Amino acid sequence: MKKLALLLAAVLVMSLALTACGGAASSSAATSASSGTTAAATGEKILTIQIGPNTETIDPALNSAVDGGNMLLFAFDCLLNIAEDGSTIPGAAESYEVSEDQLTWTFHLRKDLKWSDGTPLTANDFVYSWKRIADPATAAPYAETILGSVAGFEEATAGDIDKLGVTAPDDTTFVVTLGKPCTFFDKIAAFATTSPVQQATVEANGDAWATQPETYITNGAFYISEWVPDSHILFSKNPNFWNADAVKLDGIKCLLIEDPNAAYSAYQTGEALMIKDVPTEEIPSLEGNADFHIAPILGTYYIDLNYTLEQFQDPRVCTALSLAIDRDYVAETLMQGTYSAATALVGQGWYDTDGTVFADNANGGKPYIDNSDFEGNLEKAKQLLADAGYPNGEGFPTISYVTNDAGYHKVVGEYLQQAWKELGLTVSVEVVEWASFTSMRRAGDYGVARDGWVGDYSDPSNILDNLYSSNGNNNSKYASADFDAAMDTARSTIDPEERSAALHKAEDIAMTDMSVIPVAFYNDFWLQSDKITGDWHSPYGYWYFQYADIAE
Repeated sequence: MKKLALLLAAVLVMSLALTACGGAASSSAATSASSGTTAAATGEKILTIQIGPNTETIDPALNSAVDGGNMLLFAFDCLLNIAEDGSTIPGAAESYEVSEDQLTWTFHLRKDLKWSDGTPLTANDFVYSWKRIADPATAAPYAETILGSVAGFEEATAGDIDKLGVTAPDDTTFVVTLGKPCTFFDKIAAFATTSPVQQATVEANGDAWATQPETYITNGAFYISEWVPDSHILFSKNPNFWNADAVKLDGIKCLLIEDPNAAYSAYQTGEALMIKDVPTEEIPSLEGNADFHIAPILGTYYIDLNYTLEQFQDPRVCTALSLAIDRDYVAETLMQGTYSAATALVGQGWYDTDGTVFADNANGGKPYIDNSDFEGNLEKAKQLLADAGYPNGEGFPTISYVTNDAGYHKVVGEYLQQAWKELGLTVSVEVVEWASFTSMRRAGDYGVARDGWVGDYSDPSNILDNLYSSNGNNNSKYASADFDAAMDTARSTIDPEERSAALHKAEDIAMTDMSVIPVAFYNDFWLQSDKITGDWHSPYGYWYFQYADIAE
């Protein structure tokens, strides 16, 4: 951990780092990238980057992945935006006010807003878009998380979407009525899922509207002018964006690369000036390289156990699988010190209702997971598995572990295969393409799967909500009446102490049941040329290139 601390300190002093899943290049590679071509043949200023492979979706209502969310930042402008210091700032709405009882939020849109096709954008477009998120026919993964506090949400998700508390008194006024106060609703109004989408285009094309440039109508800094699956998506400057004069780039070209070696090659040759996915074996050679960035982000790397399967409905089994993992080895050796060993589901960076660090107040001030005695943990794991009726793993079904091949995912899967073999269990590792993996996991079409969560805002409900039985991001299909009751209290109370106690109780229950198995706390690492200026990276795992530039 000293190695990680020193590395983080050096990088944070050097610059505001960005986020990524792997990075490495020699000094010669960095020099090559820094001197690479930065303009298209036409003379336009195009920034070429790699933040992921083919995405499952870039429909704002359907996306739940970080790479897709990053692309949404390029294409759409929410009511509010997030500033570099984490505060909310005006977006499509130039101002807003909140009623004294905190239940009515009134957003005042800028005059003469337009879609990328030049047609007018009004407050009614936000009404349509938010109702679409709540519509059960849409099946938006984030629906409950972001709109659960809005009045009429339950009726809307039952099929009567007009009951959702969103109205447009006129073309530039959008009003949201909450059923219960939400102290961080401004962050929700700045979250990509709440982006406006053009009703006529969506209704004319169905879900296919978000799969081709011709129908991908946006309202942000860029629109899609070219899309070649397995190759790239070209975002071109949107002249109809309200703040177009501040956009310096003519375009952002996102290379759709799944193989980290191919991404690394693109950086070495100068084809890309920033890559998120780099071969992990290159990392030792990159320490001290100015192009290599590393920064902690608000997230936890964890494992889903499919709770619809009988063998995972016994907490003793789930806890045994958790205790058999040497997290220090995973973080320090397999992940080369770029991640930190997890001690809970909710890690550092999430804040309690009184502004203190949530993790410091959890579990009586002690970590839920004690990583100091792995041998002792392993013996407990064996005993728990025997108590559950599977001595030495006898009679336990073969575990199929599903993952995608990026960063450390495959090597972690191979480690689990060996770690759980110590319990007498047989594990097979299946590597699935990213675009298929996320939908497969959400559908529960797996036995055990790699998963993780990077926060959308710093309230701990953002990660805990994923374990609520009806939440669209509940990939483990965990269901606990006690957990749901604790979260219901956290959602409804206006008393900060009661809310804090309810959130901590929810994590207590989740960790006792081992609803998911926390493995490591995320840090992002990536390669980026110093030719890129005016950009920043957030602790939520996004790169903000909308107002970036390329130095000559």
